[in-house]
Amino acid sequence: MLKSELLEIIANGENSGVEFKRDDLRPEQLAKEIVALANFQGGKLLLGVEDDGAISGIQRPDLETWVMDTVFGRYVHPLILPFYEEVVLDDGKRVAVISLTQGTAKPYVVRNNNREEIFVRVGSTSRLATREQQARLFESGGMLHAEVLPVSGSRLEDLDQARMSDYLVNVAGDQAAPQSSVEWEQRLIGLGFMVNRPDGPAVCTIAGLVLFGRSPRRTLRHAGVRWMSFAGETKNYQAQDDSVLDGPLVALWEGRPGAGRQMIEDGLVERLADRMRPFISEEGVELNEGLRRESTYFYPLDAVREAILNAFVHRDWTRSIEVEVVNFSNRLEVISPGSLQNSMTIEKMLAGQRSPRNPIIVEIMRDYGYVDSRGMGVRRKIVPLTRDYAGKDAEFDLTDDYLRVVIPSIRNS
Repeated sequence: MLKSELLEIIANGENSGVEFKRDDLRPEQLAKEIVALANFQGGKLLLGVEDDGAISGIQRPDLETWVMDTVFGRYVHPLILPFYEEVVLDDGKRVAVISLTQGTAKPYVVRNNNREEIFVRVGSTSRLATREQQARLFESGGMLHAEVLPVSGSRLEDLDQARMSDYLVNVAGDQAAPQSSVEWEQRLIGLGFMVNRPDGPAVCTIAGLVLFGRSPRRTLRHAGVRWMSFAGETKNYQAQDDSVLDGPLVALWEGRPGAGRQMIEDGLVERLADRMRPFISEEGVELNEGLRRESTYFYPLDAVREAILNAFVHRDWTRSIEVEVVNFSNRLEVISPGSLQNSMTIEKMLAGQRSPRNPIIVEIMRDYGYVDSRGMGVRRKIVPLTRDYAGKDAEFDLTDDYLRVVIPSIRNS
């Protein structure tokens, strides 16, 4: 790092990705800052700089050895290797710069006194992670799949038996559906749709309820989807429609594959599509050969469907809010709770990388043909279809709390 770059960082002060410290702190204190940055998006630790930006310089002899062997080697777990360098300033003072990328084995912890503590960055400070933050870190690091967590208060009767029977017999290949409650529970526990509890009867998992639940929101309040439509370009008090839809993701089918399978009851995707249709299309003036008026849609339907399905199957279940779909006069927004998992970025997503957050939900939706088997819908559908249909690019907005996909309307093309 050049001296000019270091001085510019110091001049800009501490932030979510930059921390100043003297080098006379205890090893567990430095480990706390390292862990918090690794659990966030990485960043830089400057040793030899006061909180106010004054440069005191390195005082500790053999600082690099102490940092690498003591702090990283004994206190930070799992192992993470930083980039360490020292910059010498004109007055002879030295500043150590420890650079960290975003960790790929979250959550990182500080091991000290036979305890493990998880820290996160909140603004320019490092704090102990809350229970919810810990769950998100375990989930983003692949150590926890929230979709298999038990849903308190749920039971076997909350699952639609007709849908479950169709899945087991006509999709999973079972000879027959279970005949008793005990058999049902055993089969569904094996599939990850239910889970045994040591203190009571088996309960549904998030995946089981979301896929096959009669009314998932009864026990899982952030299931379902909130749909809104506005006549203008912003949310206002004159909503054309505003509702929360509930129901299983999977539709009810009858018949065996290859023998004329028919949908006989909508799932949540179809219910949402029916609710949206009057607000995202308009009838033409002229009649076609069948004496019907052709509808013109304001958005490419395959792109809209892909964005909505992605929001349903890849959402973060540690976030207690619904998927949100909002129609404006110039765009459609699909908002999926939670950031992208682990080290996934928008760039990687657009390039076609795949990293399912909820593998059970993804696989079941793929079994029913909702999800592309290649898992590259963003690259193959949303991006090119939106550009061809509306003449504009879809937009992707990522924060720590949500991923928003914006599809422009042809009404403003």
